[in-house]
Amino acid sequence: MTIDADTELNLPHCDELHVQFADCVLWLRLNRPAALNALTPTLVDGMAQAIAVAGANPQVRVVVLTGAGRAFCAGADLKESEKRSKVARGNVAFIRALGALATAFEACPRPVIAAVNGIAVAGGLELMLACDIVLAAESARLGDAHADYAMFPGAGATVRLPRRVGLAKAKELMLTGDLLSAANALAIGLVNRVVPDLALEHEVLALAARLAVKSPLVLARMKEALNDTTDQPAEIALRRERDLNELHALSFDRAEGLAAFREKRSPQFQGR
Repeated sequence: MTIDADTELNLPHCDELHVQFADCVLWLRLNRPAALNALTPTLVDGMAQAIAVAGANPQVRVVVLTGAGRAFCAGADLKESEKRSKVARGNVAFIRALGALATAFEACPRPVIAAVNGIAVAGGLELMLACDIVLAAESARLGDAHADYAMFPGAGATVRLPRRVGLAKAKELMLTGDLLSAANALAIGLVNRVVPDLALEHEVLALAARLAVKSPLVLARMKEALNDTTDQPAEIALRRERDLNELHALSFDRAEGLAAFREKRSPQFQGR
């Protein structure tokens, strides 16, 4: 059963963001289809509040980010951006909020899946890069595109894109503004999997269901360690892994996993 998450999880209502909660999975669906789900301060704020709730609420085991209509997200709404530019530091606050949102997706203790249902460019690509696993529809098109309008990224593209696809390919994508097909995005490691358009939500649900039954504690600690790996020398990252391993050895979920294996039953994890 799908529940209106505005009520179930005490989220403020936001017309620009359709939020649903079902089977431990929180769906965040950008809801500006006529504008290709271009980002506004209201939409960014709505996502920020939702991801904060997801990270703090034990009912939520997985988060899915997707878009309504034919786009995942076309980046910042440039019409609104032009208006904000006429106000002192108007765009500065928006870009900082968008950057903080991307960081929140990356740091969220829950696995975050991007279901890229259509075009994902500029700020949309930056949000996608902050997600943990990316499934893309065959018809999706992905790229940076900031350079096409003399815009400079501010939500992580210059940092996360080269770490995902390598420096040379990141330079090519950012400097040219070219869009990639989903198949080409898969070939360079920009997305994890490409599926038929009509199967996207089914495949995402299947993946989310697999993640939702695992220990939320071990997934959060794995995500933390993996994120830290990209920023640390190997010896420091290995020390951090050992520290987390020793801490995790004392957890209920680890003991429950071993007991379930021994007793040949499904584990009942509690996230502690």
